[in-house]
Amino acid sequence: MTTPRGSGEESARQDPDAALVAAGLADAEIVAAEIVDAEIVAAEPAAKLPPLWEQMGGPMGMVDSGLPVVVFVAVNALAGLNAAIFSAVGAGIVIALFRLVRKRPVIHAITGLFGVAIAAFIAHRSGSAGGFFKLGIWSYLIYGGALLVSLLVRWPLIGVIWESINGRGQGWRSNKKLVRRYDYATLVWLAIFALRYSVQNFLLNRDEIGWLAAARLLMGYPLYLLGIAATVWIVARGTGWKFPTLAVILGKKKSTASEPAP
Repeated sequence: MTTPRGSGEESARQDPDAALVAAGLADAEIVAAEIVDAEIVAAEPAAKLPPLWEQMGGPMGMVDSGLPVVVFVAVNALAGLNAAIFSAVGAGIVIALFRLVRKRPVIHAITGLFGVAIAAFIAHRSGSAGGFFKLGIWSYLIYGGALLVSLLVRWPLIGVIWESINGRGQGWRSNKKLVRRYDYATLVWLAIFALRYSVQNFLLNRDEIGWLAAARLLMGYPLYLLGIAATVWIVARGTGWKFPTLAVILGKKKSTASEPAP
């Protein structure tokens, strides 16, 4: 016997229990669909930044920044300024080609090569080996000045960078406690650039090229890592956020710590 069209709807209207059951089934279908969608989204790999060590270029990043300096100083002592200039630029080119052949990211090598080329040009124009280091020394003064200005206008640069990386906008500006932490972290980096400038400019004025090269290397990555550690400790202090272990920084282990809440 064929059921007349609409008889199910009439039965539902006549029987309140049937209406409740029908509504419950409809809700169940919606919930089930939402669960499936959620599972699909959860299954998708989350985008994440590479580990800090990888962002810095890893061991090759240290080679990129250090080798041209070592080559320049060594060749300058043995064969003079012109040979040192060509050797330093050649070292930068070799590093870039090596990364291309190994299909590694070349951004560090390219930026390093660009810096070496400018430093070599300054050395050539000045006729002094110390000219090779002037670009880096001037850059410390510029970075330090930018950090100082950011503190004076109450927009600590480390806070701007940190919050921009984490995509949290400018809401942190209303949290005085967090702004103060960013002030302290910015002061750390101001001190780092001030130390780099004062020490290396002193050695430059005394024409101590060997010691200047050593200071350039020792005050590079080691001081940079120390500054990052101090920044994370200052900003995370009092928020319950745990400092990442060395394994996490090097990308050997997943981080389970949560980001500090502003």
